Amino acid sequence: MNTSPRPWWKDAVVYQIYPRSFMDSDGDGIGDLPGITARLDYLRDLGVDVIWLSPHFDSPNADNGYDIRDYRKVMAEFGTMADFDRLLAGIKARGMRLIIDLVVNHTSDEHAWFQESRKSRDNPWRDYYIWRDPAPGGGPPNNYTAFFGGPAWTFDEATGQYYLHYFAAKQPDLNWENPKVRAEVHDLMRFWLDKGVDGFRMDVIPFISKRAGLPDLVGEERRAPQFVYADGPRLHEFLAEMRREVLDHYDTLTVGEAFGVTPAQARDLVDSQRGELDMVINFDVVRMDAQGWRKVAWTLPRFKALWAELDDCGPFGWKSVFLSNHDNPRSVSHFGDDDPAWVERSAKTIATLILTQRGTPFLYQGEELGMTNFPFERLDQFDDLEVAGRWRDVAHRVSEAEYLESVRALARDNARTPMQWSSGPNGGFTTGRPWLAVNPNAAWLNAQDQAARADSVLAHCRDLIAWRRAQPDLLDGAYRDVDPDHAQIFAYRRGEGLLVVLNFGRETVRWPVPAGIAVRGLAYAPKGQTVVIENGVVALEGWTSAVLTVG
Repeated sequence: MNTSPRPWWKDAVVYQIYPRSFMDSDGDGIGDLPGITARLDYLRDLGVDVIWLSPHFDSPNADNGYDIRDYRKVMAEFGTMADFDRLLAGIKARGMRLIIDLVVNHTSDEHAWFQESRKSRDNPWRDYYIWRDPAPGGGPPNNYTAFFGGPAWTFDEATGQYYLHYFAAKQPDLNWENPKVRAEVHDLMRFWLDKGVDGFRMDVIPFISKRAGLPDLVGEERRAPQFVYADGPRLHEFLAEMRREVLDHYDTLTVGEAFGVTPAQARDLVDSQRGELDMVINFDVVRMDAQGWRKVAWTLPRFKALWAELDDCGPFGWKSVFLSNHDNPRSVSHFGDDDPAWVERSAKTIATLILTQRGTPFLYQGEELGMTNFPFERLDQFDDLEVAGRWRDVAHRVSEAEYLESVRALARDNARTPMQWSSGPNGGFTTGRPWLAVNPNAAWLNAQDQAARADSVLAHCRDLIAWRRAQPDLLDGAYRDVDPDHAQIFAYRRGEGLLVVLNFGRETVRWPVPAGIAVRGLAYAPKGQTVVIENGVVALEGWTSAVLTVG
């Protein structure tokens, strides 16, 4: 019998901050740590429990901080270590916690380890990375491809070998087979945990173990190499070692980014009896309409089926709940309706889904406002190296207009435009020139306006987070989809006492409650939305959500 206390993170709401785009304090157009500190009361008032801070480490910014040059130094554009310490103290003083990104599948090619590694084949740091001779006929050692376009190998003239990088050439992969590398990672984890952070979101952590011999990709593997990269033979061993050597000595939350991990594989990663990760960020839902760079159609029944599949995380597992982050488009544009006439209603519906599913909800900055995708018109408006890299790969066979149509909907920069604080210049984000253009709809979609309205998306998120805390059925109740085939209604039971009903369209729907479910009344609905319950039928206006009490 398990008598251990319930982990704090099961009842938490997590809020992700992309520091480059959250708040600029010094007018250089780039968000920074003092800017975040200045907005902590906003986050406290929203009701979030945990802040997830995307990389704040020293970096040359080939991939906006996911190429780390020094794990123990703050990026100069973001501030100093003293600024970080003040931010952490401010978070703790307001009763919140902080988790930070752990990016250890790869480093920057400017990291001191790699600078040493590439000096010679017999350098003591050579084995910190993965080096291979050219193939017998010349060229890369195998046919691995990189996620940002091109081969996953770059030739180094000085030593006559290739190094492996699953992402950009400036992001060489670490060699986790080397115990010295693992010891270095454990040490840097202790450095931040000893400072007082409460855990880590672990970037592409399933990729740390490589297949023995690095054989060529074959068949379907070439179309979706992530499923190969995430299926290394020692992944579970490495994670268990990390837990044993470091995490078991602290009270932490660990969230693994699980690109390339199937729901079945995820169940092992989050099984608390195995001692690896607490939860994973699975991409099945948010990438359901992406085939490589190409956007394809999605349907609500398929959307619901994926939620049901992810909910099955085993008797000892737990899941994260999210629809947007720094690597995916804005949720209201992706799965809702971002027409100005419908954006607030649909944003409330999306927020209701995230905050009433079983698991730990993750809100991405601006999601609590219903921030939308940016109206990109040209490829040169994108800052993201993924957009540029994939365009190089497909430009010979796809028109620019066709490519732009898909990346406009799916590209990561949609989520990276600056936070919309007010209707003032640059959305109140900066007094300077923003590093990425502010969405022009900040003129009417912003935090200052919504804070003044009781029926805003911001007010809905704040109210629902507070209400959620007092609902045992939402915190830990079982999940069951009660109408999986309906094309517009998403309805599910939570525990024994609650039924959540979401209208995913503009048309009013009269939805008959399935037999065996007795509706007792309305428990929660966004302010300003009408829900009528009569004779076993729930009438929902377009993009309306409701939580009903049932018996």
